[in-house]
Amino acid sequence: MDTGHQMNQLGDEVVIDLTKRQRWSALVVLVLPVLIVSMDSTILGFAVPSLSSELNPTSSQLLWIIDIYAFVLAGLLVTMGALGDRIGRRKLLMIGCAAFSAASILAAFAPSAEALIAARALLGIAGATLMPSTLSIIRNVFTDAREHQTAIAVWATAFAVGAAFGPIIGGFLLEHFWWGSVFLVGVPVTAALLVLAPRLLPESRDSNPEPFDLPSAALSMTTMLPIVYAVKVLAEHGLSVIAFAAAALGVISGVAFVRRQHRLPTPMIDVSLFAMPRFRMAVTGNLLACFGFAGSLFFVTQYLQLVVGFSPMRAGLQLLPAVVSSVLFNLLAPIGARRFGPFAVIAAGLGVGAAGFVLLAQVTVDSSAAMTTLAIVTINAGLGSAMTVAVDGILSAIPPERAGAGASVSETANELGIALGTAVLGSVGAAVYRSNLAAVEGVPAESVVQARETLGGAHDAAAKLGGAAGDALRVTANNAFVDGTVAAATTAAVLLAIASAWAVAVGRARGQTNKVTTVSDVGSSVGAR
Repeated sequence: MDTGHQMNQLGDEVVIDLTKRQRWSALVVLVLPVLIVSMDSTILGFAVPSLSSELNPTSSQLLWIIDIYAFVLAGLLVTMGALGDRIGRRKLLMIGCAAFSAASILAAFAPSAEALIAARALLGIAGATLMPSTLSIIRNVFTDAREHQTAIAVWATAFAVGAAFGPIIGGFLLEHFWWGSVFLVGVPVTAALLVLAPRLLPESRDSNPEPFDLPSAALSMTTMLPIVYAVKVLAEHGLSVIAFAAAALGVISGVAFVRRQHRLPTPMIDVSLFAMPRFRMAVTGNLLACFGFAGSLFFVTQYLQLVVGFSPMRAGLQLLPAVVSSVLFNLLAPIGARRFGPFAVIAAGLGVGAAGFVLLAQVTVDSSAAMTTLAIVTINAGLGSAMTVAVDGILSAIPPERAGAGASVSETANELGIALGTAVLGSVGAAVYRSNLAAVEGVPAESVVQARETLGGAHDAAAKLGGAAGDALRVTANNAFVDGTVAAATTAAVLLAIASAWAVAVGRARGQTNKVTTVSDVGSSVGAR
């Protein structure tokens, strides 16, 4: 493809001329890293019981093992998107794939919880190079509005399918191999991408880039990471000096970042876009959709394995309808947006997601697995629709030559949502779990201390105790975990319901002035201001 395409300059826009077959072949390659990154965000959930037993992490370490990947990824996306605009998006994509494979191998053979946290952080750094590159190449290759909407719908479907298939593939691997095998699943995919990318993907970059702005890159990281860390510490431990100091650092850095972007002739991010209600709504809707995806899987994967008692493979298959739900509604979302308007779809999707969390809040220790499946299917249907439309709205606001930095806004919302979904909802659930497991009659104090760290730890402690004491500890821990799940699901339902109402209000305000009839109008109307 290096000789099979042309790159033309029309005004300030970069247009890559490809045949229709070349465009869709490129899209097939571009969904591969999407599958890897989204799968890596959820596949670990089914390994939690196994690695809890093998590595003995504390509850805080367990959350960090799950969260650190998305935290680091979110903090670096803006920087990596801008870097791809300059050095070439395909080149950055290939560098990221090689690094992702290496980090995956380190994670698979991590000997301790601390080593696994470090390996997951390296995976986040590598992952940050992948997602902005895929979206920015799509932005430059698919210039026709209808094709662009379809391509984004396929991209979002791949993201949802990867997230949904992660537990299923993880369950199969855990049935036959050790917990670290879940990290190796992406290695063959990255190897395939390294072979296919030079043949099928065009190279694209900003034709007239400004010098790379290191201060902006540093400020974006010192804004994102401390604020996310502060939210996690606050949710887990309440008010503290550490949480306050981290939040203060993040806010100060954020103010400095915004002021610097206003002064630069070509900013890393056009922060003026966030002054537009529709753009803010699209970004927030995208973030909350991923927030709900990640938060629900954190609880459902443990519930099915430890409370219901399914094997990893059986639990993964139980979630197979959620995959079908994700694919179907992600592909239907652009059709609905063209007919009813994008904010109607975002509002409906977030509302359906809230209803799914209401269903999840009805789950008890004795509930059938079908109840949990219905809840997760409903959540995936609603949030998948909202995310698809929101992503296209965000991208459509960005000129093609700034596609990398613009795509990083969408991906930052994705990964920040994933990180907060696990950190906030996981911490809410953990707080309720620990408070309900203060003491168990007839169970030694040291066993209760082990049980209060994680549900997997509680089941291990119960197995060691055996007899009536072990049964009492297991039952109490299961009930405490379900109580935590209900509290977290209720929190998510409230947040999504509020966001749905906001989307309705934004859609009505837009309708009073100039009706939006396509998904891309979300962005084009913003960009025109």
